Formats: sequence, C-alpha cells, structure tokens
Amino acid sequence: MGEEEQRLDAESRDELAEDEIVDDETVIDLDEQEDDLEQVMRDAAAAVESAESHRKVDVARLEQELSDLRDRSMRTLADFDNYRKRAERERQEAKRYALLEPMRDLLEVVDNLERAVSAGGSADDLKQGVEMILRQLHELLRRHGVLPIEAEGRVFDPAVHEAVARREADDVDEPTVAEEYQKGYMLHERLLRPSRVVVVVPQEADGEGGSAS
Repeated sequence: MGEEEQRLDAESRDELAEDEIVDDETVIDLDEQEDDLEQVMRDAAAAVESAESHRKVDVARLEQELSDLRDRSMRTLADFDNYRKRAERERQEAKRYALLEPMRDLLEVVDNLERAVSAGGSADDLKQGVEMILRQLHELLRRHGVLPIEAEGRVFDPAVHEAVARREADDVDEPTVAEEYQKGYMLHERLLRPSRVVVVVPQEADGEGGSAS
C-alpha cells in the first residue's frame, strides 16, 4: 500500500471513530435526561400526593375541632339554661317563703289573742291581757328589725314624717311635730311606714310687716 493510501485509510478510521464517539455520547445524554425527567415527575407526583394528604388531614382535624366546639357550646348553653331555671325557681321559693320566720313568731301572738278572747274575767283583766299581748307583739317586731319612729316633740323630718295638719305657734323656731296620729316604723334602715303627724311652725309676721300677737 502506498503512502497516500495509508494516509487516507488513517483519516477514514479517525472519522469513523469520531462518529462512534459522538453517537455514544448523544445516546448517553438522552438516557440521562429521560431518567432525570422521570425522577422529577415522580418527585412532583409525590409532593402533590403528600400535599393532598396533608390537606385532607388538616381538613379532617379542623372539622373535628369544629364539631367539638359545637358540642361544647351546646352543652354550655344547656347548662346555662338549667342554671337560669334553677335560679328562678329558687328566687320564687325565697319570695314565697320570705315571711316564714316572722309568721311563725306571729302565731304565738295569735295564740295569746285567742286565749284572751276565750278567757273570762273583768274588763280590767281583758285590758291587762291585751297590754301583755301588745308588748309581746312589739318585741316580735323588734326581733325582726321593725322599730318605731320617734315623732312627737321632734323636728319635722319629711323623710320619715307625713304632715296631716299644720298650725302656727310662737314658741317654736322650726317646724316641730306636735302630735302623732299614727305611729311610723322603720325596717332596719328602710322606711316601712311614715309617722302621720300634726306640725307646728313658727308664727309668720302679719301682712303689715308687724309681728302677730
């Protein structure tokens, strides 16, 4: 073989080798890209599946929490309604039997009145019996916080005195209770009934500016 033929044969073999190398590298790159794409798709599918799973878990958890809150709210409302009804019953009972103790004590006075009515004796005996019962009744009122209002001779106090008559006098410097028509009472610090009284006031000057005689 001549020198020129050897040179051409060597160039042919080099070109063939380069083609084989290029072809091999091209195949290898495509396979790797395909593998990478499949992995990416698998990873994306796994991520979507995981997110969907977490979403379902979160939704289920929120629904359970909402159901629990609804149940607790219903129980709380039911408990409050029962408490309200019970408190109303107790209030009505307290109002209905508020006078239980005073009435029990008052029965003793009633017993003595019945004995006085059925007992024989003179008018003086009857009077003494009534006075005794009156003292018993006053003591009963005192035990329950009912006290008489001082009126006669006291300075007129419209908060506890009710004037039923008025007259002038020259021996007083300010309105004063002269007579008591009906006794008033206080229940602890609250007015139970005002005293009905006659009030005397300082005598006014006459129409000409002089003092009345």
